[in-house]
Amino acid sequence: MVDQVCHLIVFTDYAHIDIVIEEQKVRERCEELFPDRMELYEMIYESRFDRLWEQFRAHEEEEEE
Repeated sequence: MVDQVCHLIVFTDYAHIDIVIEEQKVRERCEELFPDRMELYEMIYESRFDRLWEQFRAHEEEEEE
């Protein structure tokens, strides 16, 4: 699931909201499987998603302004 979200961020032109929805699905699944490990999820995966947004989608935010 994480790989799919990373792929959407880097290689597609999906709308931001659609990718955020996919990120939320990953988070919900992790909460189901590992409720006591959400701190680790946030540290690893949410930071990865943020980093990819900055690297590959920052230009979109600049164009909107």
